[in-house]
Amino acid sequence: MATGQLFSRTTQALFYNYKQLPVQRMLDFDFLCGRETPSVAGIINPGSEGFQKLFFGQEEIAIPVHAAIEAACAAHPTADVFINFASFRSAAASSMAALKQPTIKVVAIIAEGVPESDTKQLIAYARANNKVVIGPATVGGIQAGAFKIGDTAGTIDNIIQCKLYRPGSVGFVSKSGGMSNEMYNTVARVTDGIYEGIAIGGDVFPGSTLSDHILRFNNIPQIKMMVVLGELGGRDEYSLVEALKQGKVNKPVVAWVSGTCARLFKSEVQFGHAGAKSGGEMESAQAKNQALMDAGAIVPTSFEALESAIKETFEKLVEEGKVSSIKEVTPPQIPEDLNSAIKSGKVRAPTHIISTISDDRGDEPCYAGVPMSSIIEQGYGVGDVISLLWFKRSLPRYCTKFIEICIMLCADHGPCVSGAHNTIVTARAGKDLVSSLVSGLLTIGPRFGGAIDDAARYFKDACDRNLTPYEFVEGMKKKGIRVPGIGHRIKSRDNRDKRVELLQKFARSNFPSVKYMEYAVTVETYTLSKANNLVLNVDGAIGSLFLDLLAGSGMFTKQEIDEIVQIGYLNGLFVLARSIGLIGHTFDQKRLKQPLYRHPWEDVLYTK
Repeated sequence: MATGQLFSRTTQALFYNYKQLPVQRMLDFDFLCGRETPSVAGIINPGSEGFQKLFFGQEEIAIPVHAAIEAACAAHPTADVFINFASFRSAAASSMAALKQPTIKVVAIIAEGVPESDTKQLIAYARANNKVVIGPATVGGIQAGAFKIGDTAGTIDNIIQCKLYRPGSVGFVSKSGGMSNEMYNTVARVTDGIYEGIAIGGDVFPGSTLSDHILRFNNIPQIKMMVVLGELGGRDEYSLVEALKQGKVNKPVVAWVSGTCARLFKSEVQFGHAGAKSGGEMESAQAKNQALMDAGAIVPTSFEALESAIKETFEKLVEEGKVSSIKEVTPPQIPEDLNSAIKSGKVRAPTHIISTISDDRGDEPCYAGVPMSSIIEQGYGVGDVISLLWFKRSLPRYCTKFIEICIMLCADHGPCVSGAHNTIVTARAGKDLVSSLVSGLLTIGPRFGGAIDDAARYFKDACDRNLTPYEFVEGMKKKGIRVPGIGHRIKSRDNRDKRVELLQKFARSNFPSVKYMEYAVTVETYTLSKANNLVLNVDGAIGSLFLDLLAGSGMFTKQEIDEIVQIGYLNGLFVLARSIGLIGHTFDQKRLKQPLYRHPWEDVLYTK
């Protein structure tokens, strides 16, 4: 085992199994102490690599993430502390792997419940190779003003209150991490503070013992006195008794073994830690306290008297001139995290995104305020979900049914239309689903499926201004604009689009009013007098009928209707519907294992 100081202001660690809070607390402690470099050199997350963004004071830094212990040690040869936050199931294996690295000198094992047989192997290997294991079941350790392990000493407020941002003259060792935090506070009240503190952990077989660290402290010149907090159970304290008897410790040791109340119980009691269980009179707190006192340690009459004993011992050292006065320093202010500051009401911060259609913060997602469970329980369909997410309200059933009909009728129109053709060619080129889908969607526009909004916009304007079909069509002609929603390459007066007929039939049977659709029909009558293929197409039918849906439902203002048409809601309906067909074409080509498409020469006019 090491015989002197374990840590310094330049000590760096590797952190195994990333946990954001303890790493950030280490970095905040570094900043508080005025360290020039962060104490966390790298993070090891098995199977992943990259960087983790954290704060070093006001500055945001990127700490490397490594997939393996060996790679991390090779990348950071000056990091000699391994902080292991692995679970009890993998802590032993990862700790042994770290101990076998020549650069690692100290391993801290945070997990409780590590199998005792595994712990014994770690202890044997560490002692044989002059390395130190702190834990298992430890919070870690701290050298004041220099370095701390993980969550040691708790919050920044507690660290400042305990004056751990600068070194004192007291070495402290305990089995309990929680009691360590309490004792740091006690020591700071009655002395000049902690120089180094270690929690060895509460398991039956700690990687290093109370006496191991007391003997180390005895060799550190800056430490003038030691405080030990033991507990009933085990015989670790007796190794310290032997060291005191043999004269190996020449500095004052104030000690207390907790658990004296155990005798009040009629049966044996387990006190928290695995090792805190008396296995006989020698393992009782009373016996240990007496043995320590007999060996020369300063042992108070009770835990309550421990603070006074520490104070008296320190004051005596001051009187003897063995402790020099420490110049107090004011630690820098740690910048508060934005989330914490917002929660405490200290700052206001603007949000970056606004959402009014859904909320995933509660027990279950909500669409426009309707919980997911209600959507399922009340039998909502796709049309109902679209009405919630697109229009932010529950539309009447005939409206949502119309939306579903539109989706079904527009889902596909065969492999020859431009969108499907693009998707087929892309799928046959071996591209993935998303690429194939997007290649088809990119063809949607004024000439293919993207005329629904324009049809609605122009039909509404003309109808609202009471234009006759002649005035409307001829006015568009003078502007050089084709009437959106009118005309088809295949359908004609004698070969009507069945989809248009189905939509019109549903609307006449279910809509309160079909004013805009009827206006579109009168426009169609006029355009058919000019050419046989200038029929009302599916874009025009959906566009005009959606106007009737919005106006006839009584749930939208005129301004909202204008906004819906302007934003592009209706084209969104075609995009959603046609995505179904384009995905189908992608799967179809891949299922058929079709080769790369090449257009035939005979279908190309080559000309100069």
